[in-house]
Amino acid sequence: MTAYEVAVAAEATLGEGPTWDPATGTLLWLDILGMRLHTYDPVTGRRTVRTTPQHVGAAKPRAGGGLVLNLRDGVGLLDPDGTFRWLHHEPVPGRRANDAAVAPDGSLWAGTMRYDEAAGGGTLSRLTGDGTARTVLDDVTVSNGTGWSPDGRLMYYVDTPTRRVDVFDYDSEGIRDRRPLAVIEEGAGYPDGLTVDADGCVWVALWDGGAVRRYTPDGTLDRVISLPTPRTTACAFGGPALTDLYITTARTGLESPHPMSGSLLVIPNAGKGLPQPAFAG
Repeated sequence: MTAYEVAVAAEATLGEGPTWDPATGTLLWLDILGMRLHTYDPVTGRRTVRTTPQHVGAAKPRAGGGLVLNLRDGVGLLDPDGTFRWLHHEPVPGRRANDAAVAPDGSLWAGTMRYDEAAGGGTLSRLTGDGTARTVLDDVTVSNGTGWSPDGRLMYYVDTPTRRVDVFDYDSEGIRDRRPLAVIEEGAGYPDGLTVDADGCVWVALWDGGAVRRYTPDGTLDRVISLPTPRTTACAFGGPALTDLYITTARTGLESPHPMSGSLLVIPNAGKGLPQPAFAG
């Protein structure tokens, strides 16, 4: 077992979305249901917390500064001075935002899901900096981890109840040829957020699995990091050299949560991450 450390002790209801922001040298992460956006500076230990306008599924750096937010009623922009405005406003009763990721071309791939997790009630959409939105996948239940291979030719994606990490061919025209990279076996939890490392391996957090797994590009399971927090939600490489694996966790739905459930955990020197593109908007 690889030793974990507690980066930020917290009681987030639904911790999610760890993202390294190289411009500020901070790790961004969220409490979706608590409507909180956290930052953590691993060098100084400085932390900040701000409230978001709605339930927030993802927060990603923008190329010009500030953040793009995947929110309950659409996608919004947060400027460096704190000004908020909608980029794409599309409220759907009973639906909220979930995970999102920035593609190699700077577009945002934003997922949604129903609050009641009704089958097929979510989507995955591609948004550009001018606010244009296009639904890429419909009939999604819980849209979750999304990431790209180092060469940008493959996209990985999780719709959690399927128990699969899927892979698509990816280019400027979109995605095609969906097939499973890995299937999480019964009793091991459900795939949630993911990240891709510099070797092209896919790291995926397991909800109700208390673990993060790494799969090689051919789908071979080659590493398991066990954690005491059963609801492990997402992972991302951060730190100045992108060598530390940050892991978010959740307390929601647990009758007797582990003391560290809801905290931001870190595995120092877990591997080597990829620099992530900023949203071009």
